Amino acid sequence: MNRKINQERLRQESFDVCIIGAGASGAGAALDAALRGYRVALIDRGDFASETSSRSTKLIHGGVRYLEQAIKKLDLAQLRQVSHGLAERRTVIRNAPHLAHPLAILTPVFSWFEGLYMTIGLTLYDLIAGHDSLPKGSWLNRAEALAKSPMLTGQMHSAVLYYDGQFNDARYALALAHSASEAGAAVVNYTAVTGFTQESGRLKTAIVQDQLTSETSEIRARIFLNCTGPYADSVRLLANSAAEERIRPSKGVHIVLPRETLASDYAILIPKTADGRVVFAIPFGDKVFVGTTDNDYENLNQEPILEPDEVDYLLETVKPYLANAPHRSDIQAGFGGIRPLIVSSRADTKTLLRDHEVEYDPESGLLSLLGGKWTTYRVMAQDAIDRVAELLSKPVRSSTETHYLVGGENYRFEDWQLVQTNYGLPADVCKHLMRTYGTRAQNVAKLAEQYPQLASKLTDSQPFLKAEIVYQVREEMAVTVRDVLARRWRLELSNWQLTAELAPKVAELMATELGWSEAHQAEQIRSYQQLLETFVKQAGLSFEQSVMAPI
Repeated sequence: MNRKINQERLRQESFDVCIIGAGASGAGAALDAALRGYRVALIDRGDFASETSSRSTKLIHGGVRYLEQAIKKLDLAQLRQVSHGLAERRTVIRNAPHLAHPLAILTPVFSWFEGLYMTIGLTLYDLIAGHDSLPKGSWLNRAEALAKSPMLTGQMHSAVLYYDGQFNDARYALALAHSASEAGAAVVNYTAVTGFTQESGRLKTAIVQDQLTSETSEIRARIFLNCTGPYADSVRLLANSAAEERIRPSKGVHIVLPRETLASDYAILIPKTADGRVVFAIPFGDKVFVGTTDNDYENLNQEPILEPDEVDYLLETVKPYLANAPHRSDIQAGFGGIRPLIVSSRADTKTLLRDHEVEYDPESGLLSLLGGKWTTYRVMAQDAIDRVAELLSKPVRSSTETHYLVGGENYRFEDWQLVQTNYGLPADVCKHLMRTYGTRAQNVAKLAEQYPQLASKLTDSQPFLKAEIVYQVREEMAVTVRDVLARRWRLELSNWQLTAELAPKVAELMATELGWSEAHQAEQIRSYQQLLETFVKQAGLSFEQSVMAPI
């Protein structure tokens, strides 16, 4: 994905559809439209998946909580949502097996009745899922549960085991955008829509500003598709100032604890919380993510960050389920995201449906893809592009259900051994490359072979290779230090201290590749480290040393 070439395409070409927002739904829609042969532009005011789509719980699931509510309330809409999610779960895993995989989840229970209740519910969950590649669940006694997850509390009666999917959300969205690019879409990040021009009341061009240079230009398209998630209303109002707001944003946060908190590959589901949600503790890399919360969020101009009361809530929630309760001092990072809930007459965001809607504004002609969740991104995108097809009077069927994403086709994790044999890289590096780039891992290894100065790790404690930074700039459109550390790698999510320490090393390699001035390089480091320092302070945390590393 070459940003300069694609920027020129945005200026010179006329598109069938311009998709605004390159998170899960937008990148998914771009791939769907490009595979149908439409002329596609995909833009985002930030990086790919830089907002909600990189800050999920990292689960691909039908929604255990939705199933419980559907049964209790005889709510067919919620049951349908669970069914959609479980049907798509297998597709998400199949199409990018390097980025998504099955995850075993234990639900500790404290009585025989509670165990029976959860077993019946999760058995129904498996039945709705039908025949897929995920193992079926079972009811384990205390000894069996402790053998699988030794840090669980000995006070539990038993535990119910079931399976869902886990994935690397930011890299999955990037793979969608990258796949769309290879299918012919003009894909550009850091390009914000500031307005529209109209002709006979219909949108004609989008006025956009390059967020790196402040240059403005126009994108010509027959249809504009708004896929900006919780920010959808701002684009809807740019197109039609009389439009009614449709999105009710909800904030969810996670805290990040050491892997030793669980000391297991098994996640845990906490089915009872003070506010009626479910909370997960999930192993992810060398850390454990605990979340999430659910609160109204009004200030969309500010990045959602971890706050002290949210830290307390999650620590208190997980405490009864572990033999050794984690403390504030154990927290190494955290992150917050915003759910794009569709406005409903129901008052509580926890009860709002996360199903999606494709809205057509007859006044401006703007299409908006509203609501939804990561698991059903492909169906959401398909529905949106089906509507685009109608408006273009150019019907072509979707083919995304069986389309492998970049790095996914013919993927076998065991091939890390071939990378090691062919390029002589350490085993941990080769395994990391396979899980991150799939079948493109050898492309990164070739860079390390071609430039020996890039063949070493960035730090001894992580498998990150210097060559990856160059690859991410050249092939994955990384243009800021945060693009690399937060999304191409997921270090910002898991370790704020180490992220700050590595920022100067990443900036140095990016500066060489992108031709940064010394002043720009220093500003990249300074602004990012200050942001990390803000995260620590706002969460009410403190580390032994400042997050700010010397520049």
